[in-house]
Amino acid sequence: MTTTSIERAVRRVIDDMHVNLSQEITIDDMARTAMFSKFHFTRIFRDVTGTSPGRFLSALRLQEAKRLLMETEFSVADISSQVGYSSVGTFSSRFKSCVGVSPSMFRELGGFASELEALDLASSVGTILRGRVHLPQDRSPGYCFVGLFPKPVPQGRPARCLVLDGPGVFEVRDVPEGTWHVLVHSVPYGAEDSPSGTADAEAVSVGHYGPVTADAETLLLPADITLRPLDALDPPVLMALLNMRTAAMEAIAS
Repeated sequence: MTTTSIERAVRRVIDDMHVNLSQEITIDDMARTAMFSKFHFTRIFRDVTGTSPGRFLSALRLQEAKRLLMETEFSVADISSQVGYSSVGTFSSRFKSCVGVSPSMFRELGGFASELEALDLASSVGTILRGRVHLPQDRSPGYCFVGLFPKPVPQGRPARCLVLDGPGVFEVRDVPEGTWHVLVHSVPYGAEDSPSGTADAEAVSVGHYGPVTADAETLLLPADITLRPLDALDPPVLMALLNMRTAAMEAIAS
């Protein structure tokens, strides 16, 4: 099959996920929608999106929960049910793990994190990752969040992170030992007050580099990252970010 037909099948499944977030959707259901065997479907879905169908569905549910927390007055329990969770405790635990704060705190903070901490990893090898973020001329420039993640999905706490005041060169110091994906998320200047995952998707630019493996004997090559519009095939940006304008100003001041 062609790449286009495979992507079309995956998009069909993702569209179905959006429509049925509150319902139980099995891998068998998804494979039937894609018109592939279950084994083949799972493999091509991961190839196209960078993550498994189950994790992608979970990310969509949490993204919708973020929107409901910001735009409605539904209780956490009501929102949990609306996005397909039978247990409020399971929903809250999963939300905090992926977003970085609890659902109630996410609402209280207006969709932003009060602070953004990297993982406390003792296995740092003192490596520096340098690179440059490029923005095509047809995209509007803005502050850029750069983070190192263990998977090509922007959720949970990054291993290292920084905020740039715009596209350009960056330097991630003290990279921990391990294999990482460099993920970049940017919104146009003036749109920083929209929490990640709730802004107009057409305004969001994303980029990816990696995986890169850092160890004591490896000199990391420069990371060249070109941003592009957020696509339906991209896993949602789940983690609660700082207001990037504030974070960039604090970085400059320090």
